[in-house]
Amino acid sequence: MPTRKPAPLKSVTVTPELRRRALRLLDNLKEAYPDARCELDFTNALEALVATILAAQCTDARVNMVTPHLFKKYRTAQDYLDADEDTFKEEIKSTGFFNNKTKAIKAAAKLLIEKFDGQMPKTMEQLVQLPGVGRKTANVILANIYDIPGIVVDTHMLRLAKRMGFTTQFDADKVEQDVMAIFPGTEWIKLSHLIPWHGRRCCTARNPMCEECPVAEYCPKILE
Repeated sequence: MPTRKPAPLKSVTVTPELRRRALRLLDNLKEAYPDARCELDFTNALEALVATILAAQCTDARVNMVTPHLFKKYRTAQDYLDADEDTFKEEIKSTGFFNNKTKAIKAAAKLLIEKFDGQMPKTMEQLVQLPGVGRKTANVILANIYDIPGIVVDTHMLRLAKRMGFTTQFDADKVEQDVMAIFPGTEWIKLSHLIPWHGRRCCTARNPMCEECPVAEYCPKILE
């Protein structure tokens, strides 16, 4: 018998009450985590690109241990393209999946040089053309370097957006659209910092600390 396709997930209905709840939750997160920021360390768009690629399936803390050496040694897209492949793999080995990450970084550097004159693009449409760059990485660069609003959908945003009742989706692009529809654009960057901050410190994957949670009264706690 042919395999039956699963029924499409029903979207969350965006109501005034949902928006009010979302903003109250956001206010509490701001109060709980006034220092929330992107926890990857970088100072420019190229560094942000490299750090975000390295962060795939790796902790930000580990990436931040590796990148100071890289950023001092490789300052331009051409530097990454010219890097000895075996040496570079060894330099990033502790972040995991170093073969694929090396290929992605070198390929991105090559396209930056060939298509963008070695300069990092400033639009979503151009950034996602780079190997290893999806909407998440592009939004990290746009928000943190160019101050262009966007929702960064990492593992924490995927998990917490469902727990908090802001989406029913599992696809990152759909979660991004759902969250954007609920929160005003002026809050997207801050929200993208607060959610991972909260996800690491309180609303963890396996043992969320709901009794200590600063937003418990506004969260439906949709645990899976």
